Amino acid sequence: MTLTALALNCTLKTKRAEDPSSTDRMLKLLAAAMEPLGVTTEFLQLADYDIKPGVTSDEGNGDAWPDIRRRILDADILIMGTPIWMGQPSSVCKRALERMDAFLEEKDDEGRMVSYGRVAAVAVVGNEDGAHHVSAELFQALNDVGFTIPANAVTYWVGEAMGSVNFVDLEEIPDVVQDTLNLVARNTVHAARLFKALNRAGFAGDPNS
Repeated sequence: MTLTALALNCTLKTKRAEDPSSTDRMLKLLAAAMEPLGVTTEFLQLADYDIKPGVTSDEGNGDAWPDIRRRILDADILIMGTPIWMGQPSSVCKRALERMDAFLEEKDDEGRMVSYGRVAAVAVVGNEDGAHHVSAELFQALNDVGFTIPANAVTYWVGEAMGSVNFVDLEEIPDVVQDTLNLVARNTVHAARLFKALNRAGFAGDPNS
């Protein structure tokens, strides 16, 4: 069974930036761990897109979100990758989550959100403490808007506080990071396969809808 994943890179950098993205490196490592499990991954660097502020699925006036929303709902797996800034997910990440707030009102005839039956995982990088805090924020937000979070669905790397070495600068990936990447890949793909086999069904509808 072939699965698709959409990796949203929430770095503050655009693809035109001279400095490489640590978030991009982590996302590509996770995609590489999922590829042997039958997953094809598409990458979007959100800073390259004009995503309007708001909480609807289309804020008009050239808003890039409607197409990104379509890609999210077309995929079996959503991966949110973010750097840590001031102990928080990036502002780019928060904007994407705010736009997915629209899923709360977008439901089928049985009251189920359009996002049901999809799984989500998280990738976090930074040079300061906060990876657990950031993943907790993303887990809660993604669960609120209808995604299923598999067991152990976060991979992260945090460098020395106030240090100058970024994840993208590492010559070798630490064994513990690679082991975690492989665990996230296995668990996320397993959950996505279960939902795909059910045609993303399996959730009870609202009897009052």
